[in-house]
Amino acid sequence: MLKVSRPTPSHFGIYVTDLDKMVAFYTEVFDLTITDTGVGKTFKNKLVFTSASPDQHHQLVIASGRPADVKFSTVMQLSFAVPGIQSMRDIWAKAEARGATDIRGLNHGNALSVYMLDPEGNMVEIYVDTPFYVEQPHGDPLDLSQSDEEILRETEAICRRDPTFKTLDAWQADFLSRAPVPSA
Repeated sequence: MLKVSRPTPSHFGIYVTDLDKMVAFYTEVFDLTITDTGVGKTFKNKLVFTSASPDQHHQLVIASGRPADVKFSTVMQLSFAVPGIQSMRDIWAKAEARGATDIRGLNHGNALSVYMLDPEGNMVEIYVDTPFYVEQPHGDPLDLSQSDEEILRETEAICRRDPTFKTLDAWQADFLSRAPVPSA
């Protein structure tokens, strides 16, 4: 699990027009490992999660949906790892006071996340990793009014019911077995 002491940029996603071409580019040029693929349950685009590190499920998400004729930013979201669940509550309140909108929590199983639009409409995520893995994309509601203990207990129960459940340690060992060996 990623450990941070303050909000820390950690991963990002981009919209692309030609998903296969862009996945090939990033996995071949940067030796990224594909960790999961799928269509989001609430976000109906095809998603390819990639990473260069067994410590992070994904560092770059490549998402279908960029229209060929639209000239807009291809950044899907800016994500910040935070030290804990209370930090998510605190940042939610600060962001709302500073004009963030559409704030919502999602439990991804492998992470607890809060998403929001900044004052100019850019998607921002704050998140905390969990010691669990379930196949992504995965998103259940996250109620931050519950205690930290209740949230973690509920998260573990949700994950263990999923047939793709693994501990983070097991997922990391699997990742290492699939990661390309660096050339000398």
